[in-house]
Amino acid sequence: MLRAGERVGVAVSGGPDSVGLLRVLRELQSELGVLLAVVHLEHGLRGAESKADAEFVRDLARSLNLELALETARLADEISKTGENLEQAARRLRYGYFQRLLRENQFQKIAVGHTKSDQAETVLFRLLRGSATAGLAGIYPVFQGGIVRPLLEVERGEVLDYLRSLGQNWREDSSNRDLSIARNRLRLDLLPRLEREWNPSIINTLAQLADWARDEEAYWRNEIGLLAPQYMRLEGPMLYLDAPGIAALPAAVARRLLRHAVERVRGDLRGIEFAHIEQIRSLAALPEGDGRVRIPGVDVFRSFSQIRLAPVESVKGLEDRNYSVPLSVPGTYEIPGGRTRLILKLGTDRDSDRGYNNTVGCLDWERTPRPLWLRNWRPGDRYHPRGWSGEEKLKTLFQQHRIPVWERRHWPVVAAGSAIVWARRFGVAAELAAGPECRTVLEITESESGQEKSTESGAEASNRIGDVV
Repeated sequence: MLRAGERVGVAVSGGPDSVGLLRVLRELQSELGVLLAVVHLEHGLRGAESKADAEFVRDLARSLNLELALETARLADEISKTGENLEQAARRLRYGYFQRLLRENQFQKIAVGHTKSDQAETVLFRLLRGSATAGLAGIYPVFQGGIVRPLLEVERGEVLDYLRSLGQNWREDSSNRDLSIARNRLRLDLLPRLEREWNPSIINTLAQLADWARDEEAYWRNEIGLLAPQYMRLEGPMLYLDAPGIAALPAAVARRLLRHAVERVRGDLRGIEFAHIEQIRSLAALPEGDGRVRIPGVDVFRSFSQIRLAPVESVKGLEDRNYSVPLSVPGTYEIPGGRTRLILKLGTDRDSDRGYNNTVGCLDWERTPRPLWLRNWRPGDRYHPRGWSGEEKLKTLFQQHRIPVWERRHWPVVAAGSAIVWARRFGVAAELAAGPECRTVLEITESESGQEKSTESGAEASNRIGDVV
């Protein structure tokens, strides 16, 4: 937890656990070889009581010849702004302050005073709320970014005995007696009753459960890290899952992978419950077809054999789908809704049998109607692709080529009036395809943005789509 020479900030609220932590670290300072200072965040929620807590901490730091880093916050304003409950908002502000001190390199570690009793409360609280193993791992002794908890193997009663032996007083937070707060009811009522009536060692039992769960999580993190690339791929903010692959896995493995996937998309798993993961598993188990569910913060969409997980805020409505842009030939155009662009070139190359390899066909320019427009596919669109026996609806082509629903939204076509002359992947219209007798060829190429460099100049300069109709 602590290395010789490190500057360690001890988070002191004024309560017994944090005061006990400060006193024991001060006692061991020479042995540990660390440089100590006191850190305090004054939430400003309890008026004069909060200010008295801050003064107590200031006096304590002075009496121990330690520096004090003190900051004030407006917890009430944060609660009204975010809608969080008191405990959530206070924790976010407190740890945000600690992380900032660490980022600014004022300290290499921040020590906080959580005890084994806190661990037991946390595990029981999460168990009652239906948490999975990750939640039952409870409070970690060493937390990301440099937060450490040296008292996590010590019960609160031992800390109180230690303080009394020193004659050291502490502050009591009146809000800790408020039984309208669930955590307080658990600490003051439920846990003592379980200790009296069910298990005198309930604190140790719950702390051991946390140790067990933490080791399980460490093992699974490694396993899921190895398995994930086989079943998922990340593209920007979107994550894509192999639905049949997920469905074939044992339930325990599938659930772990899906939790990992949701965390990759959201950044955390707050508010994600067992039922949410089962909804995604049910989508994966479908034999075929489409399906869609919303879980907190994530849009989950099944199409054919893929499941797309996307942040809710990144999913656009149908009103953002349509675009229509006039084309000049030659020219280069960014295609909305993706990372590709359309390149139109005129030439005399009569080789019209190119297949699909970025270039998807050539039109006979002299027979091609004008003006040309780049737009997205619309319901009801149909045309006769070169190489097909007749006219087909684009929707039918999507189904036959298993194009996922989410890829169709911005699917580009080149049209002259109501007639489609080219479509992504399916190529040029058969009746306009360049043949051996063709004198001027319009070559249509789609490539990833940045891969092709435009060689046009003047009137042939690249056009970037700005306005979407």
